Amino acid sequence: MTDVLARLAAMQAGDLPVHGGRTLAYVYDSGLAEVDRVGREAVAAYAGSNGLDPTAFPSLLQMENDLVGFAARLVDAPDTVVGSVTSGGTESVLLAVQTARDARPEVTAPTMVITTSAHSAFRKAAHYFGVRAVEVPCGDDLRADAAAMAAAIDDSTVLVVASAPSYAHGVVDPVTEIAAAAAAAGVRCHVDACIGGWVLPYAARIGRPVRPWTFAVEGVTSISLDLHKYGYAPKGTSLLLHRTPALRRPQFFASADWPGYTMLNSTMQSTRSGGPTAGAWAVVQSIGDAGYERLAHDVFEATDRIVAGIAEVPGLRVLTAPDSTLVTIVTDDSCDPFTVCDEMAERGWYVQPQLTYGDLPANIHLSISAATLTHVDDFLAALAASVEVAAASGPVAVDPGVADYVAGLDPASLSDDDFDGLLVAAGLVGGGDGDGGDLALPTRMADINALLDVASPALREAVLLAFLDRLSRPSTNF
Repeated sequence: MTDVLARLAAMQAGDLPVHGGRTLAYVYDSGLAEVDRVGREAVAAYAGSNGLDPTAFPSLLQMENDLVGFAARLVDAPDTVVGSVTSGGTESVLLAVQTARDARPEVTAPTMVITTSAHSAFRKAAHYFGVRAVEVPCGDDLRADAAAMAAAIDDSTVLVVASAPSYAHGVVDPVTEIAAAAAAAGVRCHVDACIGGWVLPYAARIGRPVRPWTFAVEGVTSISLDLHKYGYAPKGTSLLLHRTPALRRPQFFASADWPGYTMLNSTMQSTRSGGPTAGAWAVVQSIGDAGYERLAHDVFEATDRIVAGIAEVPGLRVLTAPDSTLVTIVTDDSCDPFTVCDEMAERGWYVQPQLTYGDLPANIHLSISAATLTHVDDFLAALAASVEVAAASGPVAVDPGVADYVAGLDPASLSDDDFDGLLVAAGLVGGGDGDGGDLALPTRMADINALLDVASPALREAVLLAFLDRLSRPSTNF
């Protein structure tokens, strides 16, 4: 048994750190070691419990209702609000779309109006549920264009979506205007606050300007907010709140027409471990309302100091002033963002590259945590040093002939052998024998990202899906 745990620890040593505030994507760190301990112990205590049947595990039902009640107060919910705990933001988004679709069975070809900056979980929902996404370009301020969204609503629209904030740019959409247009058309309006829902209410409380986005806005019918982001709970828990029980009703699923037990589900899952719900409940209880306010002070102080520090680094600027805790950095022609990301990793910091999209340049994305505050000076020093190295080495160059070739590829026409060749050329796999060569997780990504950056979004998707396929093969040494 000890050997098994030692092997787990050895494997985990190669992962990104989840504590210390130096991983600025994927994880969110409160910096509170005792809170983390309580959350882990709660997850372990309820790992074997099953959220499938609330009558069998009534403690899980109580915890879920407690979490919904706490969140309802954060988002100015009316007394009629109801909600469900889900496995994460994507499931909350999927359920919001599915519920909107199923509430309008008379619409045979349903659509939803989203912005180009809406989280890709909505595109996943469109793919899964046959609800076509009508994408409206953002305005110059990178927020949703409310007038354009209103104009895109028609008889097929079952849902309109706003972000608070958008992940890519960290800005809050004009929810008041969007929700009013949806309400005027008799359409649901969902606010995706998965990444902002647990921190923006405290931002307003400590006196920071926050655009209206909660249930206080007339016309908002549902909100998603993640507990495992700025609720600092263990992965993976999110909440989907509906203004009324009637709005939530199409979310539920029941099946009695078979010989087994009557299946009754409030979310997409049937069997689901009680661990994440218990972990979230324990963390929220431990931190409490006053604790979250203190953490908001910390994370916004860190954000402000980082934004101010970026302005002092030659070659860098913030793409747009953030409304929350997400910062997007762009570089000038003296260096490229992909090399900066690699150099930051060399210095013990993980920052996330985002590829070119339309007129928006490739950039560096930061999701700042409360635990980052005590390391801001170190972060800014590492960032300045990384930019200096990136500028000295020059922008990553993709051969023009290769760029033209990649830009002209149609992913639908490529065979598995073609994808294997692209993976080798991109440096994502080696050139040995076997399916696509020998697997090689690269330690530096600048050259790979530069090549992906000249590809179309469809080709990026196809190449990375091929890479994921080759990563996910049975092990022979277990």
